[in-house]
Amino acid sequence: MHLALLLTLGVGFAFACQLPSEWRPLSEGCRVELAEIIVYAKVLAIHEEPYASSLYNYLPYLKHERAEDALLYAAEVELLCDQAWGSMLEVPAGSRLNLTGLGYFSCQSHTVMENNSYIFFLRMDENYNILPHGVNFQDAIFPDTLENRRLFSSLFQFSNCSGGQTMHNFNSDWESQEDSRLLCSSVQKVLFEEEERVGQLEERVAELERKNEQLKERVGKLRHSLRKARKVSRRAEREVDSESLKRVVFKTNPKPFHVDINIMKH
Repeated sequence: MHLALLLTLGVGFAFACQLPSEWRPLSEGCRVELAEIIVYAKVLAIHEEPYASSLYNYLPYLKHERAEDALLYAAEVELLCDQAWGSMLEVPAGSRLNLTGLGYFSCQSHTVMENNSYIFFLRMDENYNILPHGVNFQDAIFPDTLENRRLFSSLFQFSNCSGGQTMHNFNSDWESQEDSRLLCSSVQKVLFEEEERVGQLEERVAELERKNEQLKERVGKLRHSLRKARKVSRRAEREVDSESLKRVVFKTNPKPFHVDINIMKH
C-alpha cells in the first residue's frame, strides 16, 4: 500500500535534475569497484521511513531537496547469497537488513517492490543507517534479470547462495578485468580529489560572498551616517553664516543717534 501511494505521488514529485556541468557517467565496472557494499537480496517488506529527517541520502548539488521531502521509505531484505567479494559489510546469506533512504530523488530513484530480488549497491552513513550507494549519482539498485546477472557476473562474485541461485557463477573474464579496474580506481581517485577541491572552493566562495554582503551592509550604514553628518554640518554652517552676517550688518549700519530738541532749546 505504501509503495502504491509513493508511486502515485512520485509522478508529480520531482525537482529538475541538476548535476555539475563536468559530470560524466561511469561504467558499471567502475561503480562496482567504488561501491562500499554489494548484496544480492530479496525484499520481504516495505515500511514508512522512520528516520527521514536524519538521513543524508540526497544530492549535494540540490540544497533545497530535503530528505523529508524526498518520499523516502524503508525495506526489510534477506540476503540470498553472501556479500560480494570485496564488500565492506561481512554478513552471510540468510541475514536480514533494514535498508533506509529508498524512494524518489531528482536524478535517480531507489525503488523496490515486495517479494522481488535485486542487486544492491549500499553504503553506511555516519548514523549506521544502510542506504543505497548511488555512486556518481547513478543507479544503485538493479532488478534480478538475466541481463543484469550476466553483466555483474563478470565484475564480482557471490558465494553460498541459497534456493538454487546462480549469482555465484565464475566468469573467466573476471580476472582479466583487474588491471582496468585498478586504472578506473586511480582515475576516479583523481576525480574525487578534484571534486573535493571544487567543493572546498565553493565553500570558500560562499564564505567570501557572506563577508562581502556584511561589508556592503557596513558600507551602507557608514554612507547613511556620513550623509546625516553632512546635513548636520551644513545646517551648522548656515547658522554660523547667518550669525556672522548679522554682526556685519550691525557694524556697517549702527543705530542712529537721536538728540532731544527740548534739551537744546534750554
